Amino acid sequence: MPPAQVAVVGAGAWGTALANLLAESGNRVRLWAREPEVAESFAERGENVLYLEGARLNRKRLSVTNSLPEALAGAQFVVWVCPVQHSAAVLADAARHIPAGAAVVTASKGIEVTTLRRMDEIFAQALPAAHAHRLCVLSGPSFAREVVAGAPTAVVVASRDEGARLEVQALFQTDRFRVYTNPDVVGVELGGALKNVIAVAAGVAAGLDLGHNTIAALMTRGLAEISRLGVALGAQPSTFAGLAGMGDLVLTCTGGLSRNRTVGFRLGRGESMQEITGGARTVAEGVATVRAVHRLALRTGVEMPVSTEVHHIIADGADPMEALHRLMTREPKPETPDALRAGEGS
Repeated sequence: MPPAQVAVVGAGAWGTALANLLAESGNRVRLWAREPEVAESFAERGENVLYLEGARLNRKRLSVTNSLPEALAGAQFVVWVCPVQHSAAVLADAARHIPAGAAVVTASKGIEVTTLRRMDEIFAQALPAAHAHRLCVLSGPSFAREVVAGAPTAVVVASRDEGARLEVQALFQTDRFRVYTNPDVVGVELGGALKNVIAVAAGVAAGLDLGHNTIAALMTRGLAEISRLGVALGAQPSTFAGLAGMGDLVLTCTGGLSRNRTVGFRLGRGESMQEITGGARTVAEGVATVRAVHRLALRTGVEMPVSTEVHHIIADGADPMEALHRLMTREPKPETPDALRAGEGS
């Protein structure tokens, strides 16, 4: 597709990586940063020293600004990468500056704790209905540093509007960044959010030196409960076997660059949440998301034992080994609902 004018809202590591990817593809990109230091370091060194230090960025087609109106002016595409817990407040300022014809893409992963809204629901309340219907969700297994370094990566873009998702697929697609499409907005949103909670659990197991068996079990059963909640909220089961589900779960539970896994690892090593989050510039989304997931599970009546124990550890300060013991000593059950319906374990 011809070069486009793109606004990227949010200059954390992932927003910076996506802005650079789009600039490298020949688009004209304006990246909005809340912190003046980000714009200053880009102007002086061509880097984002706060969130992606050492990564050289495209200074020819990428610019950084602290002004939302300047970033959004004339944008044909708006890529939203603000932290979920702060997105509603930023969107309240940004919405009136988003051009009417722009395609909006959210790449933020999580669930708003205070309202239990997904990102598509936050946008639905801030944008005109026709505009919100075309919203796209970008998700999948993708570490920012690896994308900037050009590592082959595959992601998925979801939208209820076929034309919008095809436009966004064409915008992001390169020979190093492969984009698939999916109409299941709810499933792609929930897969990207809920895997962070399971990654905390996997990190706890790694911090406790429990070995690969334990982590494999947590990932597998974690995916099962993600799928249960997702289907209860209207998602398609097949989505959780794809890039936004299993793919992102594998990356976040096993990759050394995962902030959520790192939080869990430190918890497993005996640190408290106050020690882990105190003074941190950014907090892993799983820390907030687990509180939302706990409330969603109670609201829907969906059993989510792994997420429940992560909630006990983070919110209540529960001992990680005791949490593991509770998981392992639950009543034995069949693995699949189909087996239960067939009479196994009755």
